[in-house]
Amino acid sequence: MTAVGANPVDDPAFRPWPALWALCLGFFMILIDTTIVSVATPAIIAGLHAGVNAVIWVTSAYLLAYAVPLLITGRLGDRFGPKNLYLVGLVLFTGASAWCGFTGTIKELIVARVFQGLGAAMMTPQTMAVITRIFPPTRRGQAMGLWGAVAGVAVLVGPLLGGVLIDTLGWEWIFFINVPIGVVGFGLAWRLVPELPTNPHRFDLLGVALSAVGMFLVVFGIQEGQTYHWSGEIWGLICAGVVVLALFVYAQHRNSGEPLLPLALFRDRNFSLANAAITTVGFAITALGFPLMLYAQLVEDLSPMRSALLFVPMAVISGALAPFVGRLADRFHPRWIAGIGLVCVPISLVWLSAVMHPSEAILWLVLPLALLGIGNGFMWSPLSTTATRNLPLHQAGAGSGVYNTTRQVGAVLGSAAIAVLIQNRLAAHLPGSASSASAGATAKLPPALHAGFSDAMAQSMLLPAAVIVLGLIAALFFATPGHLKRAAAPPSEKEAVPVQD
Repeated sequence: MTAVGANPVDDPAFRPWPALWALCLGFFMILIDTTIVSVATPAIIAGLHAGVNAVIWVTSAYLLAYAVPLLITGRLGDRFGPKNLYLVGLVLFTGASAWCGFTGTIKELIVARVFQGLGAAMMTPQTMAVITRIFPPTRRGQAMGLWGAVAGVAVLVGPLLGGVLIDTLGWEWIFFINVPIGVVGFGLAWRLVPELPTNPHRFDLLGVALSAVGMFLVVFGIQEGQTYHWSGEIWGLICAGVVVLALFVYAQHRNSGEPLLPLALFRDRNFSLANAAITTVGFAITALGFPLMLYAQLVEDLSPMRSALLFVPMAVISGALAPFVGRLADRFHPRWIAGIGLVCVPISLVWLSAVMHPSEAILWLVLPLALLGIGNGFMWSPLSTTATRNLPLHQAGAGSGVYNTTRQVGAVLGSAAIAVLIQNRLAAHLPGSASSASAGATAKLPPALHAGFSDAMAQSMLLPAAVIVLGLIAALFFATPGHLKRAAAPPSEKEAVPVQD
């Protein structure tokens, strides 16, 4: 496979950081949209006369449309240039954001979010691919530190920004705000991101179809299971989805050309484990926002803006830690750096679950959320650096596509699973009143329902806590990176340690 075109990175005058900053603006915007809807859930329910499950589909549809194409959009970036695909995706995302704001029904909003997710899928792999190709391995940890800071802060700032916009301008503005940001981001990327050499690729259309159908069947079955009382048809959909996904993996194994999912990448132990860990992170970060925001607004009677302010300490701590953690990721074993974050997150979620009672003092919510900020600050950079460190340059797009796909698959499953658990816990704690509890999001939850509703939301928080423990287990088995082996080896043995990181 031959690269096409001159590489501007070979120019001694080339500066990679402005290009990375330009890409991070768009990356920040699309990550915000994975979490911003959680704080707007009650407002959208009221504005569009929808139910809780329908509004969670606003997030699930976005995440599903975001996750499924990531494998092929990473390849498209290799084929047509990461800059070009990023710009096309940014135009689609920005236009779909405006459409979301103008919608008048929940169904139309869900459709608009699908197109928004497609735009995000075109953009996201290009950020990691560009980092891999314009930064040498010895400086990639610092670059991933910035990428990690953006990812960590975005998923936390999303609810805060959403709260401010909902209280002052209305829920539609959580989407309208993307339009000016998208225009500025387009101009900066056009000017600052270099045109990188391209690689010809063949595209596995069968793989695209199988992965899309399998993911949709599984997610739809999980999220709608409670609605249809876990009927045989629902279990049939889930089983069919699992079978289709198994066929997808088999087809990738048998593909002797250029499979959509390069299974050879998973021969690298750290790549495999980092993908497993980031899947649990995507699950947990997406899932935790829904029960927390519903509790804050319906039980604590906080406005969207005041409930979002709960995230301020978390966002500040995460943003301050991420660049520091990025430097540590180049110097210390990733299992310990990522492990700190993957320990803090489940502890913080269990702590939150224990204090989510009616009329609880806000301080007792802020403290575990601050610990969650420490966890976020320590997770993103070491996981992304570990996943991409060994990628060959010609597979940068494919590898980053796989990594981002697994993160988004985790987010999709987290969104679907938390919807099921919330409905289940409401039915258990408010028998005969679950529907009125859901409807309570449109007005004021009656005080008589506060205790049962709080218990339902608190117990829902334990699901993301349990899932992210699996990510911690994966991170504990990271192998020592090559550059750390060389640093620790005696001078006489350094040449025997593989050079490639």
